[in-house]
Amino acid sequence: MLETKTVSREIAGRKLILETGKFAKQASAAVTVRCGDTIVLVTAVNSSEVREGADFLPLTVDYEERMYAAGKIPGGFIRREGRPSQDATLASRLTDRTIRPLLPKAWRRDIQVVITVLSTDQENDPNLLGIIGASAALSMSEVPFAGPASGVTVGYLDGKLVLNPMLSQMAESTLDLVVCSTHKNVVMVEAGAKEVSEDILSEALKLGHEANQAIIDLQEEFLKDIQKPKLESPGAWDKPEIIAAVNEIAGQRMTGCIGMSDRDSREAAEKVIRADLQIKLKDKFSPEDIKTAYDVRMKAMMRASILEKSFRMDGRGLLDIRNISCEVGLLPRTHGSGLFNRGETQVLTTVTLGSMAERQQIDGLGLEETKHYIHHYNFPPFSTGETGRIGTTGRREIGHGALAERALQPVVPSSEEFPYTMRLVSEALGSNGSTSMASTCGSTLALMDAGVPIKKPVSGIAMGLITDEKGNFAILTDIAGVEDFYGDMDFKVAGTKDGITALQLDIKLKGVSLEILEKAIRQAHDGRMYILGVMLGAIAEPRKQMSPYAPRMYKISINPDKIGAVIGSGGKTIRSIIEQTKSSIDIDDNGTVVIGSADEKSARKAIEIIEGLTKDIEVGSIYTGKVSRILNFGAMVEILPGKEGLVHVSELAETRVAKVEDVVKLGDEITVKVIEVDHMGRINLSRKAMFEKEERPRAPRQESRPFRRDDRR
Repeated sequence: MLETKTVSREIAGRKLILETGKFAKQASAAVTVRCGDTIVLVTAVNSSEVREGADFLPLTVDYEERMYAAGKIPGGFIRREGRPSQDATLASRLTDRTIRPLLPKAWRRDIQVVITVLSTDQENDPNLLGIIGASAALSMSEVPFAGPASGVTVGYLDGKLVLNPMLSQMAESTLDLVVCSTHKNVVMVEAGAKEVSEDILSEALKLGHEANQAIIDLQEEFLKDIQKPKLESPGAWDKPEIIAAVNEIAGQRMTGCIGMSDRDSREAAEKVIRADLQIKLKDKFSPEDIKTAYDVRMKAMMRASILEKSFRMDGRGLLDIRNISCEVGLLPRTHGSGLFNRGETQVLTTVTLGSMAERQQIDGLGLEETKHYIHHYNFPPFSTGETGRIGTTGRREIGHGALAERALQPVVPSSEEFPYTMRLVSEALGSNGSTSMASTCGSTLALMDAGVPIKKPVSGIAMGLITDEKGNFAILTDIAGVEDFYGDMDFKVAGTKDGITALQLDIKLKGVSLEILEKAIRQAHDGRMYILGVMLGAIAEPRKQMSPYAPRMYKISINPDKIGAVIGSGGKTIRSIIEQTKSSIDIDDNGTVVIGSADEKSARKAIEIIEGLTKDIEVGSIYTGKVSRILNFGAMVEILPGKEGLVHVSELAETRVAKVEDVVKLGDEITVKVIEVDHMGRINLSRKAMFEKEERPRAPRQESRPFRRDDRR
């Protein structure tokens, strides 16, 4: 059994420690990675059985957040971790997208990588440690993994690039860039940014790639003498005799498919060719081999057309963007809507505005506890003309929604500027290349249609890549689905006219050079600007008026010491105000109160009540209130919600009152004047003082009578 082995190195001023042999000894490989007080355990297990019938690499990455790692008890009724949070799903995807290109594409044994967060200091990012640990564990295992690989974060603080900034610093950073590399190339990029320039991003990519080399060196030191013998890597499918047979029968017709701009027509033509091949070659080869040979040949023909002629599958040039159209205000009852069409890709995004009480509560290991801007993405099977199960949101949908959310985050107003919770939902109604970037564009349209004062509009585009063995490459603007399927890269770039707000790189190669990435980023700029121009033709700026069906939010400030008066005992007072006015009320600890209602009169009434509750009761003030209690010596009157004063029997009328009920009854509404607030805060009121203000003849003294209710003003 393996003895414990530990190696360490200082990275960005902090010690990074790799250890094995202590935990999870029955896994194929297990590594703990530590930086500061953040510790993750990463295990890799490779199945001994081949998955029969699989035509894909069966890799699963699970990121397990353990709330004890941050000294928390999970929320919810059962008080234990349930389904992965969105952050955990995104962390899984970060690791998956880093290691998947480095595994053999023809591998058909299940591989499961589990990242368990054991401890977090909320300063050192466990996501990065998970990537490093996954690389070390796979490199240590018997799986033929083309690593090691590493990941770092690059921030931009006070005009300088910073390597692996603390999590607490990221709120002030204008860049949050994750760069994952091997010794030679970049394999994965993920970024959110506050309108960062292409030049700064290029420098950040270089810094991240260089920093990864030291961590890769540390892994290589760690792996000495503990690496298991590697299993034989299955070779790529290679049957030239079948390819030759396919080319002989259908080569000319396949060439004719290249350049057909209409996808439906092209797919129909290809369907006929495939069926013909299955009939003519069924006695010589298996159906699976015929299908694979067709894909291999079509892929080679498409790539040659692009590299040699700059002629794409749908007939476009390398820089051409498909036809784009935009509409807003399509749905009458939503608070905002935008439709973005690009070729066959169609995304409809809606905006729903709510009160701050509807913010999303986050039960996770991060610093963020609530979100007031939420983006969700749906990808129903009909968007590709297929049938399929509709159920729980998948990792892909979560990732696409998070990317669009991140792209718009820098331009969305803060809760102080715009006290609303904003939920955006992007429905992918048609798909042929980058629905996530279409969601970004549709979200910009919908937000402006809803009257949300975004700082600037955001557009996005997906860039592709075609390479060959000689080092030649071509970068494609606005890739279609077939170019993603047969190509080498899907590089999404989003931003405003002044800078980039989000990046996401997925590749199928074992890495791409910095030169290719820099060129793709700059080429994407022109595409983004063109798309932005079309969007602004549909709506140039946020609407001045919100939908009549959207709630109106009004913000006031009260003395924080008076918050208790508004809430009342057990929340009785605030519930009463909400019930009376049908408004939402959110109170911050600093005394900020946000009142929301679709009806302005209701909101104004709530404001008046709250201001009355928090205003100091002054002697001489006049109120109209309801009799809330009848006492032997007087009547209690609620002059403000939750605030009562006493009208002594001697102050009920101008004449002597024998019995309180002779003058007022429970529920009567009377006008009173404050005559005293004693040292204990008790309020004494007078009804008699209101009559003394009236100038009217007095009744003859000889006819003294009790005060009747009809004598009230």
